Amino acid sequence: MTSTSAQATSSTETYFDTVRRLSSAQKTAARGAPPYSVYVNRRVGRYLAAGSFRFGLTPNNVTAISAGFTFCAIGLLAIGEPSWWLGLVVWLLLAIGYAFDSADGQVARLRGGGSPSGEWLDHVVDSIKISTLHLAVLITMFTHFPLTNSIWLLVPIGFAAVAAVSFFAMILNDLLKAKHAPTAALSTAPRTVVRSLLGLPTDYGVLCLSFVLLGAPLAFFGLYSLLFVANALYLALALGKWFRDMTALGRVDVARP
Repeated sequence: MTSTSAQATSSTETYFDTVRRLSSAQKTAARGAPPYSVYVNRRVGRYLAAGSFRFGLTPNNVTAISAGFTFCAIGLLAIGEPSWWLGLVVWLLLAIGYAFDSADGQVARLRGGGSPSGEWLDHVVDSIKISTLHLAVLITMFTHFPLTNSIWLLVPIGFAAVAAVSFFAMILNDLLKAKHAPTAALSTAPRTVVRSLLGLPTDYGVLCLSFVLLGAPLAFFGLYSLLFVANALYLALALGKWFRDMTALGRVDVARP
C-alpha cells in the first residue's frame, strides 16, 4: 500500500477499523519476547499508532514524540530529588515513550512501509535512551542515595554496558542474518508462556516500572540491582547462542554455490 492509498483508506475507515487493520497485520513476536512488551506495550502502541495515523503523523513524528517523553523522564531522573511522586512521573513518561516507540513501526506499516532513514532514526534514539537512562540512575545514586560504599556505583555503570552490548548485538544479528541468509525461513517454534516469563527481568517495561520505587531508594536499588544481575546473566547466555547462530550462517555461505 502506497502512502497515497493509505491516506485514502484512512478517510473511509473509523479509528477502530484502523486498530483492527493493525491487529491483523501485527508482526509475530519473537519466541522469547517478554510479556510486558508483547501483551501490554505492543497493544497500547497499536492504539497510539492508529490515532497517530489518523492525525496524519509520520513514523518519524511518532519517533520524535517517543524521544520527547523518554528524555524528559531521563532528565528528571538525573536532576530531581528521589521521591514517590518523581518515581511515578518518571515511570509514566518512560512507559508512554516506550508505547510510542512501539507505535512508530506500526504507523509505518499503515502508511505502506518504512524508510531507511526512519529505521536509522528509531535505532539511534533507542541507543541513546538505553545508555543515558542508566547514566541518569548513576547521577541520582551519587547525588542522593545513602550508599555505604561507592563501589555500588558500578551497578548502573555495568547495567549501561550490558544494555548497550545487548542492543548492539541484537541489531548486528539482524543485519548479518539479512546479509548471509536473506531467504532463511523464520523459526516456527511456538512462543510459550514459561519462556516469555523467563525473559521478564530483561523487559524494558519492567525496568521502567521499577522507578515507581524511587521514593524508597534502598528498595529501588535492590530491585534495580537484581534486574542488572538478571540482564547480565541473560546476555552471557545469549552471546553464546548468538555466536553459534553466526557460525551456522558461515556454513551457509560456504555451502552456497
